[in-house]
Amino acid sequence: QVQLVESGGGLVQPGGSLRLSCAPSESISRFAVMGWYRQVPGQQRELVAIIQSGGNIRYADSVKGRSTISRDNVANTMYLQLDSLKSEDTAVYYCHGVYFLRNYWGQGTQVTVSS
Repeated sequence: QVQLVESGGGLVQPGGSLRLSCAPSESISRFAVMGWYRQVPGQQRELVAIIQSGGNIRYADSVKGRSTISRDNVANTMYLQLDSLKSEDTAVYYCHGVYFLRNYWGQGTQVTVSS
């Protein structure tokens, strides 16, 4: 069973930054796509950013210009750098990966933006 383990969430003030990490139990190079999604209670889970194995990247309009997704094959970890955080970025952030055509999710990490 493939596992994705997130870390790096927490409480941050508006305008601050945070870096989320996702460490898969399998080699990150074998994931066709990896990405970050977020969910607020009562709302649907939404895409934040994805990165394909070939390097193509896509961001949601809501975070474009304020976030950077990356994957480090040596560290076997995917990252999401979030800058200029706003209160509306508050959510549970989930790591997602496609491994041999199957979808896998992490357990989620809470990000709270508040003064």
